[in-house]
Amino acid sequence: MNSSSATELDPSALVADLRRWSEELGFARLGIARIDLAPDEAHFLDWLRAGFNGEMSYMSRHGLKRSRPAELIPGTVSCVSVRMDYWPEDAADASTTLGDPSIAYVSRYALGRDYHKLMRARLQKLCDRIEDAVGPFGHRVFADSAPVLEKALARNAGLGWIGKHTNLIDREAGSYFFLGEIYVNLDLPAEPSSSAHCGSCSACIPACPTGAIVAPYRLDARRCISYLTIELAGAIPVEFRRAMGNRIYGCDDCQLACPWNKFARPTAEKDFAVRNGLDAAPLVELFAWTESQFLERTRGSAIKRIGYERWLRNIAVALGNAPTSPAVLESLESRAQHPSALVREHVHWALARHSEPAPSASMPLDHPHA
Repeated sequence: MNSSSATELDPSALVADLRRWSEELGFARLGIARIDLAPDEAHFLDWLRAGFNGEMSYMSRHGLKRSRPAELIPGTVSCVSVRMDYWPEDAADASTTLGDPSIAYVSRYALGRDYHKLMRARLQKLCDRIEDAVGPFGHRVFADSAPVLEKALARNAGLGWIGKHTNLIDREAGSYFFLGEIYVNLDLPAEPSSSAHCGSCSACIPACPTGAIVAPYRLDARRCISYLTIELAGAIPVEFRRAMGNRIYGCDDCQLACPWNKFARPTAEKDFAVRNGLDAAPLVELFAWTESQFLERTRGSAIKRIGYERWLRNIAVALGNAPTSPAVLESLESRAQHPSALVREHVHWALARHSEPAPSASMPLDHPHA
């Protein structure tokens, strides 16, 4: 971290300026957190011991630096935490899209521009304004880009509480927002930590299609559709494929079920507007994309990071769950000899699904969490 030469700092006045500057840069809210995360560290280590991180080895790669900001970035004293809303106002209704198995569902945060670079650039502009006001100071910006317990820090900064689905919730804005942080070596007045307001509500738990919320505040990522469609590199476990439905990139079900999201506001950020009609695109249309079309149409999008192979893998599963039709069968058969063994396996599974006899009224249906 850069050394600080800031002198005669008025911390309260600076925080007031930070709030104003952050709004001008498009952030919905800003708060200041202390960096003591001992209780969260214990919870995080217990989560890792349970193996709930699956193949996300990066979650344990940095040891305790994730929960100890001053060890990750020496000199850190405070954390500036910000929130940016992402729900695109022009997107097709999420529930309607989920209810049409011939249409692809993409998590609403990923319909527009990739937030990582946008958030980091805005945070750096905020740092530039701080430096103009107080002189050189030590800092580092983050936007889901380093080992940071961002939800715990945001809670400590008063931006919301961690809900039973493990996402951050604000009682006035729901949970459809990104988080970003600036570690600073400035001693700034911290906010009161947010209190929890889930109460007896547990709507998010049964809403999860694959039963990934195994207990309140405890998520087994290995069962989570966001993990399965984005983080998992290999084959999607067969036991989760039917429950994935038409979700090809991420999942919003636990948030859609949360009553606090009736207060969520659409984003004013134009970069998060829907691109390439991905809010309600036919599965067969997306499955027909060539690799060059995929790369071109996902340029600047978070979706690009999964690569073309996983893109086809995910859509093959969704096509396996779609109603049988000549178009669906033709689409799948067109990829049955794909060069990728991963793609071929998921296509063959999907085709086998369409050859199954329809269940009779007397036959029990699969458990939704199977």
